[in-house]
Formats: sequence, structure tokens, C-alpha cells
Amino acid sequence: MSLAPRAVLVHRTTEYEELLARHGTHGQAEFFLSSRGRSIQEVAERHHHTRRVLSEVAAAVPLRWRQTRVERADLDRFLFGPEDVVVVVGQDGLVANTAKYLTGQPVVGIDSDPGRNPGVLVRHRAPDTGRLLQAAAGPGGCTADELTMVEAVADDTQRLVALNEIYLGRPGHQTSRYRLGTEAAPDLAEAQASSGVLVGTGTGATGWLRSLWRERGGGPPLPAPAERRLIWYVREAWPSPATGTSLVEGTLTDAQRLRLTVESDRLVAFGDGMESDALELTWGQTVRLGVSDTCLRLLV
Repeated sequence: MSLAPRAVLVHRTTEYEELLARHGTHGQAEFFLSSRGRSIQEVAERHHHTRRVLSEVAAAVPLRWRQTRVERADLDRFLFGPEDVVVVVGQDGLVANTAKYLTGQPVVGIDSDPGRNPGVLVRHRAPDTGRLLQAAAGPGGCTADELTMVEAVADDTQRLVALNEIYLGRPGHQTSRYRLGTEAAPDLAEAQASSGVLVGTGTGATGWLRSLWRERGGGPPLPAPAERRLIWYVREAWPSPATGTSLVEGTLTDAQRLRLTVESDRLVAFGDGMESDALELTWGQTVRLGVSDTCLRLLV
């Protein structure tokens, strides 16, 4: 007998909840904000609205289904199952934060605050939840975009995937030292000193990756979200007698990998801004970056 589908509702703490956790009471949080020219009323109203949306989404889960909730900070400790349908209630960035922990489960993005979010990944509203869940678990499957992801694999088998981009460098973004090249041309690898390397997807081309692309005055064309092509940039490469700047940008397709060998005491690789969940790399270690076999199945 197969298990009933499980709806996993992913959310994050609101600004109001963070204020209460820091200051203890509503009154103390109100005083803190007022001393900085802000009103707690708007913050509290957004909190209550977000909680109502989350409750509406939970109520739309079919009765025969199982359901659970997971907060953003607990994602790295949560075990997703193959029968899960993941419902992300929040902002676009929360979908990216969740994607790295999935292995092909369908994802429904619910915009908790329409008008404040771009809605690129949280494409739906709370009243759509029931219909989307039934479609995701139906016999004919569901219509979903297969969004390309990027992966980093270290020589000690550590692996990291991300929906937008992977940053590799020093934890504080200070100068990183490493040797960079491609697997297709290992003899052309170059020793570099920079503030890190960024490898991103078409989904990430609306954020950090795009800012670098514009800063460089264009460069390789940005990929589409479902296109199996990545763009990479070296940030602020520093020329010296021992380091070069000839390899500072490029593209990677399915069969291509960027190869980086660490020549610093400690570098990290993290995805989509989640620095708390990073690969730890040290002297002599090699990490390869490229298109991941895993895609994000985002319902349209």
C-alpha cells in the first residue's frame, strides 16, 4: 500500500517574529522601531497577513493527504520524501533556498504578499493551492518548468546544488587564492587572487549574476531559466607577478566543468546566499562546478 502524498509547507519567520525574539515583547519591539522612525503597525499587519495566507494554504490540502511545515532555518535538517509535494509560501528567494534540498519533487510557489514580491518563482495565490496540489499528484502529472540548477562537487565527495548561483571564495569575501581552469583545457589553468568566483543559472540571471553581467558591460548572453547553460565570473581579479586575470568570465554547458584548486587556508562554497550551509575547502582541494543533473520542477 502506497503512502498518501505529503504536502510540505515551507515558510520563514516574519520580521515581526524576529523582532519579538530579539526584544521579548510587542511593547519593547514597538519602542525599538519608533526610536528609528518606524511604526510596528505595518510590520504586525504584514505578519498577520502572512499567517492568514499560510493557514489558508494548509486548509486547502486534501483531507486524505499528510502535511507538515518546515521553517527556512530548518531546511538543512529536514528530510524530504519522494512522495512530497512542496508548497513554498513566501518570497521568490524562499523557493531558491528550498530547491537545493530537493531531488525532483514538484514545487508550488505561493506568493504570501502580492505586490511586494516580483513573483518570478512564487507564481500563484493561496486560493490556487487545492487545484495545484491535485494536479501535482494526479495520474497525468502536472505542467511544470524544469529549471536548471548549478552544482559544486569537491574531491572529498562534498556536493552542493543551487538554483540561482554558487559563490566560491573566502567566507568574508576577502582575497581568495586558487588555481582556475576548465576540465577541457587543464594546461591553461591560471593562478588567481580575487574576491571569489560566481557561477550562475538563468534563474539567477535576474539577481547577483545580472549585476556582474551589467558591470562588465555585457559579455556572454544570459541563459534562460530552463536552458542548460551557466555563466561564470571572477570577481575583482588582481594581477600580480604570481597571479593572472586572463580567465575572468565564461559559459558552461552540460558537458563542461569549471575546475578550481584551493591555494588558501580556507575557502567556502555556498548557494543562493545560504552561507550557513556551505562546503568547507582547504589547501590543495579541488572543486568542480557545472550544470547539475537535478532540476527544480516548478508548477506553472
